[in-house]
Amino acid sequence: MSIPTWLTHLEYDWQNPGRAPLWRFLADRFRLIRFDGRGFGLSDRNITDISLATFERDLEAVVGALHLRRYAVLGISQGVGTAIAHAARYPNRVTKMVLVGGFALGRNKRGSLEQIELGKALIAVMREGWVNENSAFLRMFSSVFLPSASPEQIKWYADLLRVSTSAENAVRNHNGIDEIDIVDLLPKVSAPALVLHSRYDNLVPFDEGRRMATSIPNAKFVTLDSENHVPIPGEQAWPRFIGEIESFLSDV
Repeated sequence: MSIPTWLTHLEYDWQNPGRAPLWRFLADRFRLIRFDGRGFGLSDRNITDISLATFERDLEAVVGALHLRRYAVLGISQGVGTAIAHAARYPNRVTKMVLVGGFALGRNKRGSLEQIELGKALIAVMREGWVNENSAFLRMFSSVFLPSASPEQIKWYADLLRVSTSAENAVRNHNGIDEIDIVDLLPKVSAPALVLHSRYDNLVPFDEGRRMATSIPNAKFVTLDSENHVPIPGEQAWPRFIGEIESFLSDV
């Protein structure tokens, strides 16, 4: 079960060279279940309430609709918080967790003025450049997530921003995840967890990944030699990234 990160579009993701290889890799080896987050992709865009609590309810609705009893979860970036909250609430359901580029404390909870100012800057860029297909603001925003991406990959990511949701929903989502605080839930997770974090991640501090790995009782921490928020095909960290995930999920 892949929990939505902040940008999802079930159809467009399969065309995106930065996203599709991961989904194909997983779908070729496991049963892959994905769904769009609220306000994103093919989900209803006319929403107002975006928070960790609503992310949890949406995940529970999907699990219930599919009558899932036991499953592994993949959480990427903001999806990590939902994964941890869900695993802590349903220890008998979640068998394994893969957590990529995640955080236990949102930007407004980390006690860093630099992080708070970065958040304000990102929101300003969203408001200015979202509707413009050729926006330099949107390209700059994308490069924060993927600083070593090629121009083509940056363009695809910038296009995904516009295709996946509106500027208003993106800002609501951004504000919601900046308030996440699940530190107290980490010790309550009993499922084995693979925590992967890029060493030079510009978006989520490396220490946030390490915090999760040291606080979840049965966790393995893997450092990825990358500056991208999530590794992308073609970079040095990619083979290890997908290799660690496959090994962890295949190990019985």
